[in-house]
Amino acid sequence: MFRDRRQERREERRGGDGATHYRMRQKLVSIGDDYWIENDRGERVFKVDGKALRVRKTLVLEDSHGSELLKIQERVARVRDTMEIEDRDGHTVATVKKALITPLRDRWSVKVADGPDLDVKGNIVDHEYTIEDGRSTVTEVSKKWFRLADTYGVEVAAGQDPALMLAVTAVLDQMAHEAR
Repeated sequence: MFRDRRQERREERRGGDGATHYRMRQKLVSIGDDYWIENDRGERVFKVDGKALRVRKTLVLEDSHGSELLKIQERVARVRDTMEIEDRDGHTVATVKKALITPLRDRWSVKVADGPDLDVKGNIVDHEYTIEDGRSTVTEVSKKWFRLADTYGVEVAAGQDPALMLAVTAVLDQMAHEAR
């Protein structure tokens, strides 16, 4: 009965807003590892390919048919931690930066080439945060939606590019868990 009420609340919260929902596995976002991102029906919709044997950290986001959508690469020659998300032609789509000064918590920003810049708010390490465009939440990340260990959910608001938002989430996970 408790489980049914919880499921109902989740459905109410998700219902009618046009958001899409994905399941990601924590600790599998690492260089050399490949993993699937599933939708809320359990279908494999994106694959993250952690390219091994590269000088720079590189992840590739592919669709379910293996076509490259976005490439994520670490920029080593920068003062602060930076990773860039590029399209398949090598054009920068977004740049994720960790703030240089972080007094009480990690601060992150995402500079989007053809859209509003994004701010990340919350606890990245524990996968409880939101990505906002200044006026609204465009993506929410939470472990609370799943009982499985090392699994977290990503809710992408209607009108947002799911591939880009999942790539940003993968970047944040990679940068926040450098030891992997």
